[in-house]
Amino acid sequence: MIKLKNIIKQYEVNSQNIVIALKGIDLHIKEGELVVLRGASGSGKSTILSLIAALSKPTSGEVLVNGDRISKLPDNFAADFRRHSIGFVFQKYNLMPMLSAKENIILPLVPMNLSSDEIEEKLKRVLKMFQIEHKENQLVKNLSGGEQQRVAIARANINNPKIILADEPTANLDEKLSLAFIEILKELKVEGKTIVIATHDPLFFGLDIVDREIEIYQGSIV
Repeated sequence: MIKLKNIIKQYEVNSQNIVIALKGIDLHIKEGELVVLRGASGSGKSTILSLIAALSKPTSGEVLVNGDRISKLPDNFAADFRRHSIGFVFQKYNLMPMLSAKENIILPLVPMNLSSDEIEEKLKRVLKMFQIEHKENQLVKNLSGGEQQRVAIARANINNPKIILADEPTANLDEKLSLAFIEILKELKVEGKTIVIATHDPLFFGLDIVDREIEIYQGSIV
C-alpha cells in the first residue's frame, strides 16, 4: 500500500546550514493498517506524512502508494493524487474561518466539476457519518474545537479516500474530545481505511485498534 524506500529529506536553511529531517527511512504500511508514528516534536513524523501525501518530495529515495511512484509526480499530478487518494487532517485543521462548515467540507470538490447533486450526495454522507448535520451552515469560527475537528475530518473524507493521514490530531483537544476522536478512528478502520497518525500523545499508545507503533527519533526509525 505505502512504501518509503531509503528516504532522505534535507532542508536548506541557508547556504551554510542544512537540516537533515529524515535519515534513510524504510517503511511499509499495509492496506487497512492503523499505524502510529510516535516521537517528540521535530523528530520527523510530520515530514513522513507530507511525503506520503506528496506535499513534499524526498531529497533521495522513493515513496510508492499502490505501486505508483508518487515522489516523482509533477505538482499538478500530485494535487490530483491527493484529491482522490488522501484525506489529510492537519494539526491546526487549516479551515477557512469565514466560511461555513459545509463550504469548508466541499472545498476539495471545487476543481472536480461535479454536479450539484453529486456534491450534495457526498456532503450528506460525511455530515451524517461525523454527526455534524446540525452545524453545516454555521461559520467555522463559531464552532468549538471538537466541532472544528469533525469538520476537518469530514473534509478529509469527502472523496472517500483510501488513506487518512492525521498530524497531531489531539494536540488542541481536551481528553474528552480526544477520546471522541478515537471513536471516529474506530469507524474509519472498520471501513477499511489505511490510517497513519503522527503524534506524541500517550493516549494513542497501546490502543487496541492500533496495529503498529513506530518510534521516530531524530529522523530515524528506532
